[in-house]
Amino acid sequence: MSSSVEEDPLGRPGPARRGLFGRVARWSTSHRRMIVAGWLVLLVAGFGISAAAGTRFDNALSLPGSDSQRATDMLARNLPAEAGDVDQIVLTADEGAVTDAAVHAAVAPMLERVAGLPHVASVISPYEGADGSLAISKDRRTAYATVVFDDAAEAIPHEAIQRVVDRAREIRSPQLDVEVGGAAIEQLNRPSVGPATAIGVLAAMVILFLTFGSLAATSLPIATALVGLGVSSGLIAAASRVLTVPDFAEQIAMMIGLGVGVDYALLVVTRFRETYRRNGGDNQDAIEVAMDTAGRSVVFAGLTVVIALSGLYAVGINLLSGVAVAASLSVLFVLAGAVSLLPALLSYVGPRVARRKRRAVFPRRRSGAVPLGRKGGAVPLGRKGGAVPAEGGETLAGRWVRGIQRRPAVAALAAAAALVALAGPALDLRLAFSGASTDASSSTTRKAYDQLSAAFGAGSNGPLVVAVTLPGADVSTVTDRLGARLADVPGVAAVGPARINPARDTAVITVTPASAPSSEQTKDLVGELRGDVIPAALGATPAQAHVGGYTAASVDFTQRLSSKMPLFVGLVIGVAALLLLLVFRSLLIPLQGAVMNLLSIGACLGILQAIFERGWFAGPLNVQQSVVEPFMPIILFAIVFGLSMDYEVFLVARIQEEWSRDGDTAAAIRRGLASTGRVITAAAAIMVTVFASFALSGGHVLQLFGIGLASAIFLDAVVIRMVLLPATLTLLGRATWWLPGWLTRGLPRLAVEAPDTAERTTEVPVAS
Repeated sequence: MSSSVEEDPLGRPGPARRGLFGRVARWSTSHRRMIVAGWLVLLVAGFGISAAAGTRFDNALSLPGSDSQRATDMLARNLPAEAGDVDQIVLTADEGAVTDAAVHAAVAPMLERVAGLPHVASVISPYEGADGSLAISKDRRTAYATVVFDDAAEAIPHEAIQRVVDRAREIRSPQLDVEVGGAAIEQLNRPSVGPATAIGVLAAMVILFLTFGSLAATSLPIATALVGLGVSSGLIAAASRVLTVPDFAEQIAMMIGLGVGVDYALLVVTRFRETYRRNGGDNQDAIEVAMDTAGRSVVFAGLTVVIALSGLYAVGINLLSGVAVAASLSVLFVLAGAVSLLPALLSYVGPRVARRKRRAVFPRRRSGAVPLGRKGGAVPLGRKGGAVPAEGGETLAGRWVRGIQRRPAVAALAAAAALVALAGPALDLRLAFSGASTDASSSTTRKAYDQLSAAFGAGSNGPLVVAVTLPGADVSTVTDRLGARLADVPGVAAVGPARINPARDTAVITVTPASAPSSEQTKDLVGELRGDVIPAALGATPAQAHVGGYTAASVDFTQRLSSKMPLFVGLVIGVAALLLLLVFRSLLIPLQGAVMNLLSIGACLGILQAIFERGWFAGPLNVQQSVVEPFMPIILFAIVFGLSMDYEVFLVARIQEEWSRDGDTAAAIRRGLASTGRVITAAAAIMVTVFASFALSGGHVLQLFGIGLASAIFLDAVVIRMVLLPATLTLLGRATWWLPGWLTRGLPRLAVEAPDTAERTTEVPVAS
């Protein structure tokens, strides 16, 4: 019986042979004006929503059920004047003392003006009240006024915060320095990602041009990624109005979206160019083939990243869920652009994209005339049916893998040992919020932080708040005894007098630790107060007391993350392993993928600990020695695991395809890596440069993410994909693809082709 599907002499499948993504590409090119116009409308709408709705990012460490949250809720109910954010106006006399009459005469009116500003509940002067002696340093050179806002820092409009800063600093003079610090003031220090984005785009363009040698081919991936990012920016802004989205979530989304967006479009354009040159210049056929192969792999890779990010929901912390929402939106829209907008644009400029204007820096070796494969791919056959090197030679990647295969055990042990050594410092990783200690040295928040630390001790920048309630009785009978007990605790620098509500059933006591907010000593102090000191002081009374404030909330946040980390890691690894099992129908591929990804993530965290906590290479990298933020490991794990899975699928899918031809595992590894190595190298180089450019933004969080992600992708592409993976698969041999028969029959098939399956094909000269 004859088939209804005919193939032309070049082996191109007819329309009926197209897969889902090929049919989507055909529809996109047939309606290209509507597709391009639709994306432009979405882009304008995205910018319009972002400008009209604005953003309302929320960095609040809200943890329902935690002791710090109970303290906040108690004060909000019974003592609302003390429930808002508490910041400081720091006064430093360059000459004389802050108690001089002239200084006092300038400060007092300023504090009155600040007290009258919107969203300011009260201002406590260093000169008046019972707190005065605590707010003036022993040398009388420094003092601070306390500004109590009427709401949490994240809920206060930036305009209101800026007015407090402006009013406070109006009295600055050569004799008196005025700086402002605190969680609310920190909201003004959000770094701009504009310069970092521009640097990342320029770096990606350079790499794309070196790879393609064509301005047209260089422009398409950049344009597609930027359009997807522009659309997602509007939705992220809208999401920040209804969800808990931290300010760094938008920055992470921009960084991830730009990196993967350019990478995904790069893979599609690479396959398009190869097919176009092979099929004699049939633009439509090249688009459909590229989307049916590279497009399918790109969709799988993008959804894998989204699945890994979605694991952040399992942690149950709103702040991390906001990161997942923002980053997922960014990835989904650049992915949508790669599978719909990119084919439409290729239908316009495909021939220009396919032509090589100049010789690429990373050219692919041309092959000679060879037989055609079943899918139109040219297959140079060797003695065992495998591909032979073109022109009698072998690519650099092929020679590299052949060298690895001569001593696979040595290569595997050396690569694993290097990754383990890099991961070693992660064992000493100390997680805490850095606060203003990592702000730019010229910022008012950093100056206030340093001046308070010098004059009152490091703990003055992170006071603890003890909220006490005794319904139906005078709470002062308890707070007197509790305050005296707190003052005797080692590690407590000062205890302020209790401030009691009008009903006299709730009070708040400020406790200043002797150690810095991010130190282990402060963390231990919080645990001691909660576990021993406060229960002993309250005794058998019905009073309740909770330790709150930003420092205590950060301790609770870190502990909550630590307790949820095993669940999160297990969930992400389990889902990823299941996907790999379905795709490759192998038990060992998911295992090696999980182990190797864990090694790269461990090495990434070790590098961060060495640079930021130990200070190694901190000077050349222009970073400040500090702690690592507590949310960093879990978010990095989600992102790195998802991105590493991309390379795992791209490379192993090609190796499996080669192995299925003749069953020669060693040759399949060589051919697979030789054919995908160029694309993976270019993709990884783009990722690394984009992430590194964001590290130049100057913000501590972006520096952590940028350096962490850049190092993880570099290690994954160079050490794991070029050394550890081929060595491990060589050692495993045919066992790599083993799957029990009962499991084979029960598993559904989820086919994903490698994005680069045309590497072996004959190039048909195209007229310029």
